[in-house]
Amino acid sequence: MLLRAAQRMEAKGTTKAAVGLVACVVALAALAWPGGASGAKWVVKGRGWGHGVGMSQYGAYGLARHGRTYRKIVGHYYQHTQIGHAGSQTIKVLLDSGPDSVSFRKASRACGKPLRRHHGYRFKRSGSDVILRGSHGARLANCGRTGTATGRGSIRVGGKGVYRGKLKATAADAGLLVINAVGLDAYVKGVVPNEVPSSWPRAALEAQAVAARSYALATSGGGDFDVYDDTRSQVYGGKDSESERTNLATKRTRREVVRHGKQVATTYFFSTSGGQTESVQFGFPGAAPAAYLQSVRDPYDGASPYHRWTVRYSQSEIESRLSGLFSGRLRKIKVLKRGDSPRIVRARVVGSQGSSKVSGPGLQGVLALRSTWAYFFKK
Repeated sequence: MLLRAAQRMEAKGTTKAAVGLVACVVALAALAWPGGASGAKWVVKGRGWGHGVGMSQYGAYGLARHGRTYRKIVGHYYQHTQIGHAGSQTIKVLLDSGPDSVSFRKASRACGKPLRRHHGYRFKRSGSDVILRGSHGARLANCGRTGTATGRGSIRVGGKGVYRGKLKATAADAGLLVINAVGLDAYVKGVVPNEVPSSWPRAALEAQAVAARSYALATSGGGDFDVYDDTRSQVYGGKDSESERTNLATKRTRREVVRHGKQVATTYFFSTSGGQTESVQFGFPGAAPAAYLQSVRDPYDGASPYHRWTVRYSQSEIESRLSGLFSGRLRKIKVLKRGDSPRIVRARVVGSQGSSKVSGPGLQGVLALRSTWAYFFKK
C-alpha cells in the first residue's frame, strides 16, 4: 500500500460499535487481499477504496491540485453546509484499554502530588481505584477511579509516544482505560499527518483538518472517552507524529468546523471514490439519509492508484470465501440493489442448491474487496 490515506482511512461508521465493526472488516480485507489467482474463473472489476461516504481524500488532493481552496473542497463533498467555529473543547482519546498499568514521564503533577519531570511514574489499577507509583514501585497516592497526570504541555506515555494535553488512567472492569485528554486543535495536529501525506497540497491538508475537527466533535459523546486513536474513529498519533506542514494547516483553519444548520456535521471521509461518492444511506445500509452526505461526482480522484482495480479468483477460492452464503456449486453473484455511485447495497449469492442475501459491505468483507463498487464476471 502506497500512502497513509489508503492504508488507514477505510472505515468510518455511524456509531462507535459500527465504526469498530467496519474497521475490523476492512483491516482483515487488507491483510487478505488476493493476488493474481492461478486458473482464475472469476474476475471482479471495481473502483475506489473505502465506504465512499463524504470526502474522498484523493479527490480532495485532485481538487487542490486544480486550484480549489479548502472551503471549496469542503463545500463540494459536504453540500448544504457552512464553515463555522467551535469553542475551546477537550477531546478524550482512548489510547489503550485493558492493561493493568501504564507508565509515563515528563509529568509535573499527578493525583495532587508534585512530580519530577525527568523521573518515571506509573498508574496501576487496584480494584476499582488507580494507584500512583514511583519508578521503583513506591506507592505515592490513591487517585480514586481516575488518575490524571499533567506536564508542561505534553507527556510521554509508556511505549506509545509523546502526547499533548493530559494523561488519564481510569479503572474499568477489564483493566485500565488509558486516555489522552487534549484540546481540539492539538488533537487535530495529531490526526492530519496520519490521515494524508504531509507533502500534499496545502488546500487538501486544510480540508482534512476541518473534516477531522468536525468528525471528532460530531461523534464525541458521554462516557469515559470520546474517540479511539485508530480507524474506528480516525488515526491519531499524538505529538510524535506531527509535521510542520500539517500543523500549519491546522493553525490556518483554527477551530473551524463544518455545520449543517446549527449542528456540527458528521464529516465522514475515506481514501478513494472511483469517480463518485456515495449517499450515506447506501454507503452504510440502514443509515438515515442526510442532505450533506449525498452522492457527488468526484472529477479528480483519478490520481489514486486505487481509482480502478481488478481482482481474480479461482472457483475454489471464491467458493471458500463465500462459504456459508450458498449451497452446492457457486453459480453467480446477483446484485439486487446499487446505490447512487453505484456501490452494491444488497446482493444474492446463488448456489446450485441454495442461495442467500448479503449486504454490500458484507460481501466486500468476505471477498476482501477495496470497496463495494464492484462488478462480477465468470469466465
